Amino acid sequence: MEQEVRGLPPAVQRALQNVAIVVEEEPESEPDLLGLYEGIPQVERSSADITIPDRIVLYRGPIERSFADDAERREQIRITLLHEIGHHIGLDEDGLDRIGLG
Repeated sequence: MEQEVRGLPPAVQRALQNVAIVVEEEPESEPDLLGLYEGIPQVERSSADITIPDRIVLYRGPIERSFADDAERREQIRITLLHEIGHHIGLDEDGLDRIGLG
């Protein structure tokens, strides 16, 4: 999954300052959830805010079960990362749908 992060465009990588990307085996609540953003979106922050790093969680189990082919799995990891990064920069689900990441 590190390869997919390194393969993101430089502008997207710059948006990941103070964001931890972690891999967990399974989501706690939704068994088919591929990824999750935890934090305060950039558009909701002020310069006075002191925050712990945001997190983007990728769930290995659902990704591996849903995409057996290695190339498809890598592509879905990239899409999931972009979706969660979208939340980090302040896009809601409607905004993500408009840019094809819903």
